[in-house]
Amino acid sequence: MAFGFGSMIEQLKKNPKTIVFTEGADPRILEAASRLLASTFLTPVLIGKPDVVWAAAEEAGYNVRGAQIIDPDNYERFDEMVEFFCELRKSKGMTKEKALPLLKQPNYFGTMLVKMGVADALLGGATYSTADTVRPALQIIKTKPGYTSVSSCFILVRPSASGENEVLAFGDCAINIKPSVQEIAETGIHCAECGKIFGIDPKIAFLSYSTHGSGFGEDVDKMREAAHLAGGMRPDLAIDGELQFDAAVSPRVAQTKCPSSAVAGHANVFIFPDINSGNIGYKIAQRLGKFDAYGPILLGLNAPVNDLSRGCNGMEVYSMAIITAALA
Repeated sequence: MAFGFGSMIEQLKKNPKTIVFTEGADPRILEAASRLLASTFLTPVLIGKPDVVWAAAEEAGYNVRGAQIIDPDNYERFDEMVEFFCELRKSKGMTKEKALPLLKQPNYFGTMLVKMGVADALLGGATYSTADTVRPALQIIKTKPGYTSVSSCFILVRPSASGENEVLAFGDCAINIKPSVQEIAETGIHCAECGKIFGIDPKIAFLSYSTHGSGFGEDVDKMREAAHLAGGMRPDLAIDGELQFDAAVSPRVAQTKCPSSAVAGHANVFIFPDINSGNIGYKIAQRLGKFDAYGPILLGLNAPVNDLSRGCNGMEVYSMAIITAALA
């Protein structure tokens, strides 16, 4: 098992969780569900028609006996779900007629199961887009009190020469295309909290092409302001910016460029200016730096909802299920 998962599993054994899989008949989901059912720390709920799910499991050779299978067309609490959803969305003009077809969709139905307390977390997106996972989460689960946005984090893990793993957090690499100062600040805070689950003692660098005023421009100002805002929101966290990447990671460069910084040279949480730089950055680390990348992990929601890559395999689904439940 990869780094960090052992401690997560131990925590989940002490406080078992239930996780919804929105694509219950997908072979990759069934593989992950069969692995989870062999343990006692995380119970899968598979959305789909029972006969279809059982047939798919038999064809793929996975044992999912013990999983809860829920069919939106035959859910005994569906009327209650519709009323609750209409109440949640009444300011948007939601009616029963509009709600019925939405709640038959696995992504909306599964998110409502979390909202109603039937499950603790949700994992979806093996066959549909990130937007289709995030949209119902924003509408139903909503953002944490005091925050305005949802962002994402990738956890990057690589064995080091000392025998311990090097663990970093990158954000936002998947959700916000051109984030505001507020969104970038919130991403920094949420990435730091996510990193703690993986054993990171967060030192947060807000990245730029400038270090402490060495360069100029609107993008430099944005990262400096975001770092300042994040520091005001969470003065207990070690935060600095704007920093160039070399100053953030190299003690030698940091000593030259910003010797008084408590973060520079030792950063392990990296906040990017936009999705372009973030997505490129984590893929460079993954492909050239030989880091294992886990994510995207969605941050800022009231309950854990995560998105899978459509190219994922069963083991990746299993890993993301553990991460998602750990966030609960």
